[in-house]
Amino acid sequence: MVLVFLESSNHKIKKNSLEVITYGKKIAKANNGKLIGIHFGALDDSDSCNKYGLDKLFILNEPVFEVFDSRLYTKAIKAVYLAENCQFAFFGFNLNGKALSARLAAALDGGLVNGANSFADLNGGFKVQKTIYSGKAIATYQIVAQHKILSIASNTVSIEENPSTCEVVNFNSGIAASEVKVKKIKEEKVAGEIPLAEADLVVSGGRGLKGPENWGMIEDCAKIIGAATACSRAVADAHWRPHHEHVGQTGGAIAPNLYIAVGISGAIQHLAGVSNSKTILVVNIDPEAPFFKAADYGVVGDAFEVMPKLNEALKKAKGV
Repeated sequence: MVLVFLESSNHKIKKNSLEVITYGKKIAKANNGKLIGIHFGALDDSDSCNKYGLDKLFILNEPVFEVFDSRLYTKAIKAVYLAENCQFAFFGFNLNGKALSARLAAALDGGLVNGANSFADLNGGFKVQKTIYSGKAIATYQIVAQHKILSIASNTVSIEENPSTCEVVNFNSGIAASEVKVKKIKEEKVAGEIPLAEADLVVSGGRGLKGPENWGMIEDCAKIIGAATACSRAVADAHWRPHHEHVGQTGGAIAPNLYIAVGISGAIQHLAGVSNSKTILVVNIDPEAPFFKAADYGVVGDAFEVMPKLNEALKKAKGV
């Protein structure tokens, strides 16, 4: 049996979780097993559950899970995992997924690989790959423990349909309210933007834009192609852009199909967060900028001259 942890937005399963379902379905089929999903909170997405191959879905909608607490979530996940006689557990490679996969591996004395970006090779063992050294190398790991746990990097898997009839179980974990140790004080949601973790296209800017007043060209480009916006750490630290847009070693790690970096030198710390991008386009006035070594395409030029022309070309191509 394979267990997959699902996350949702507005009661709909997130794209990364659909990728995890596809990954899990392949492993379940290879082992003649079933795919079990677990979701905390209300979920109104039966179409996705049946469309992408879940055989069974556990819904945990108790008050104790209203605030994310990796300790309590792991306790409940472990209970479902053992009750269903699972041998595999897969998570998305994000903040929640990394926290839960590590705790579950420790609780089960299992093997863990975080950030897997290949399907597991089941011939002669359970082997997966991931990038290391900020994307400069690829490492192969073999999990020899009985319980095999992965967090799967975004855009590793092409989502595939596997029609099924999903049984939905409203599960009561039995966790008492007295066990809750985390309380939500305030919540602020960013509305009207494409979440970075879910974005297929990202346009990012750095110190080369010289100030927040020049961010219009980045936002225009993102709007034209339907992309999310991001920034380097220096930009976030200078408060030119909000910190949730910061990508890099100390920010978010993303893996879009296209990453456009404008006015970013490409230090190793930044590359650590974007090296898994399928395609990287760099615009920089400095031909010696390190980012060009990691780029698939590069434009040596002044962003203030290049970006307006690029945006016009994109508008024509899009028929805008």
